[in-house]
Amino acid sequence: MEMFQNHHTPPRKLFLFAFIAVWLFVTISSDEDYYKLLGISREASTREIRQAFKKLALTMHPDKNPNDGTAHEKFLKINRAYEVLKDEDLRKKYDKYGEKGLQDEQQGGRYESWNYYRYDFGIYDDDPEITTLDRGDFDAAVNSGDVWFVNFYFPRCSHCHDLAPTWREFAKEMDGVIRISAVNCGDNGMLCRSKGINSYPSLYVFRAGMKPEKYYGDRTKSSLTTFAMQFVKSKVTELWQGNIFNEIDRAFAERISWLITFCADTGDCLEPQTRRKLAGMLDGLVNVGWMDCSKQADLCDSFEITTSTTALFPPGSSLAQKGSAMFIQSLDTKEIYAQVLQHLPDLEILTKSSFEHKLAHHRWLISFSFGHNDLASHEYKKLKALLKGSHIQVGKVDCVADSELCASLYIQKPCVAVFKGVGIHDFEIHYGKDALYNVVAFAKESVNAHVTTLRPENFPNQEKEPWLVDFFAPWCPPCRALLPELRKASIQLFGQLKFGTLDCTVHERLCNMYNIHAYPTTVIFNKSSIHEYEGHHSADGILEFIEDLVNPVVVTMTPESFQELVKRRKSSETWMVDFYAPWCGPCQALLPEWRRMARMLSGIVNVGTVDCQKHHSFCQGENVRAYPEIRLFPQNSNRRDQYQSYNGWHRDAFSLKTWALSSLPRASVDLSPEDFKRKVLGGKDHWVLDFYAPWCGPCQQFAPEFEVLARMMKGTVRAGKVDCQAHSQTCQNAGIKAYPSVRFYPHLGTTRRDQGGEHINSRDAPVIADILRQRLQQLALQGKSSKLKDEL
Repeated sequence: MEMFQNHHTPPRKLFLFAFIAVWLFVTISSDEDYYKLLGISREASTREIRQAFKKLALTMHPDKNPNDGTAHEKFLKINRAYEVLKDEDLRKKYDKYGEKGLQDEQQGGRYESWNYYRYDFGIYDDDPEITTLDRGDFDAAVNSGDVWFVNFYFPRCSHCHDLAPTWREFAKEMDGVIRISAVNCGDNGMLCRSKGINSYPSLYVFRAGMKPEKYYGDRTKSSLTTFAMQFVKSKVTELWQGNIFNEIDRAFAERISWLITFCADTGDCLEPQTRRKLAGMLDGLVNVGWMDCSKQADLCDSFEITTSTTALFPPGSSLAQKGSAMFIQSLDTKEIYAQVLQHLPDLEILTKSSFEHKLAHHRWLISFSFGHNDLASHEYKKLKALLKGSHIQVGKVDCVADSELCASLYIQKPCVAVFKGVGIHDFEIHYGKDALYNVVAFAKESVNAHVTTLRPENFPNQEKEPWLVDFFAPWCPPCRALLPELRKASIQLFGQLKFGTLDCTVHERLCNMYNIHAYPTTVIFNKSSIHEYEGHHSADGILEFIEDLVNPVVVTMTPESFQELVKRRKSSETWMVDFYAPWCGPCQALLPEWRRMARMLSGIVNVGTVDCQKHHSFCQGENVRAYPEIRLFPQNSNRRDQYQSYNGWHRDAFSLKTWALSSLPRASVDLSPEDFKRKVLGGKDHWVLDFYAPWCGPCQQFAPEFEVLARMMKGTVRAGKVDCQAHSQTCQNAGIKAYPSVRFYPHLGTTRRDQGGEHINSRDAPVIADILRQRLQQLALQGKSSKLKDEL
């Protein structure tokens, strides 16, 4: 039995034609390339986009070109390009459909003064020691295992600007010890709200498994450093006659080196703060210790130490063995760190002969290199310690020496990949930043997820099980942003759907075979059926799409079924129909919102779609002239072909739902103070009430949701609304202190009900409905129990 129903699926030929149409549409419709306008590559990061725009803004701004009559128009263009490319979702639409795909989006007609771009814009974008985190990489960063000290700031905030010089100096001071970062809450409002940020600057320390800790101290470099160092848990050991040999033997047995600074009367030994920093930076790889030679004179003599010095002792080394210890002349933390890393043993090298055997039963993170050693390759030596707790072994393959092995895996440039522990065929390549925290987060995610890097040998064209295949290009930022979401979805859908990614820059022929010309393109293969995913690039969006394939809430209509279901509908039925064309960008953007709206209105309004490319003459006969065309066919209509067209600016699920519900007869009733006393407090029905104020924005947003609830509970619980502006005394007596407030007034027998009712802390109709049903079940059980007691 197939997982998905086929009668809602377009045949392969139509699917391929749609792709060709999309490609042609993109190539002919985009009149100005946003990337070229900003002078950036298509793989530019958000930080690079901001930097490029700022550079242009400072020279092209109308404030700087008062005599140029075209300056405003020119600046609007680069401002629009920036607004689109900095937003993950808009950038994806633009990459796929060009400007046509942005028809529904506002046109960026406003911009800031020149001073804003000069002084307020992207405060930390040019600081290499400060990582600017955005919505797409925040969670991966703070869950990587590193300590992150995050500065949440707002561009216009004067205190944020006052702090900036200190934060930069502090970042240099702590570079490599903990991660110092900044989040621009002007660009990442949703992220900041989700973290509870309501004042600027807000400084928080994050670490995986730890509750975020807010910093309330002085905003001086020394105070910030003292606070940050308490999160560096690595210890510095004082070595003396009683412990030194046990400590060294224990570390050497675990293949861990010792970095020891000897403090004598002459020369310089490392400062206590420097030792602590090095202990944090080298945690798990090197133990850090110090020896006081004024107290341990004999011991220092045995080490032949006559003046203060610092030395690295690798496992098995001794002073007796010349050249086995490495003496370090520097007192600078970063210089010492770089020297120590360089001296540490390299990752275990895997070759073609050992590869299969090693990867048969263990999880591995493999670094594929092409004979080039840089600091990143030395940094990767830390991976073994960082991934030890996740039981992931770490190794490397030299693709120059083992070119055949790398070619068999289609690896053509330096990368890291996670092998899942079931042999050499199930692996996933990392396409994110090569920063250590990013690699660690990827490795921990990947071993627990079920996403496979696809190649021609394992591409699922004849598979019995359904597959989700993500066709992508590594240079495309929306593609990279989607990959962590695929991993989350693969965990939730394990056993129902397999997940794979195909790199179209490597497997061009295979992508051409499926007419893939825009990235990312996500497709579900289910035996002979193919479904393209068009929705929000999130795990939830993918799960919703799968749910729609299993249990479709939107009816795919033919001219015949349209006549039957819509034109001959029952008088009690309402239909909403989307007339669309597969090549149309705004139509593609609407599809996920349309499905989401259909789920919200399930059981209240019927929802359908008509493909006007497939049924062109039918749509012409229905006078459909532009796409998408959204029509509502109301209930109780004298003429069944009568409809209302949607002319709203926003085509999101909420706006469409509100419009649909406004056409239906009210399911809730307005209550006067007298009604409240007589029907709610003194009546025999169960009631759920919405206490609101007409001027309140959230109340207006909640109103259509309350109508959905009223219809869901019809016949069980009556729904009423109380206007607290008109009837303030009633609301005051009920203890209403915020709008909207939802209260449940159950009928409990003969006793008069409490004026305040039972508060329900939700504004989501299905959630409230579940709470009400559970409460009614409890009341029914209590009723049976008291009846039984009376009988006994």
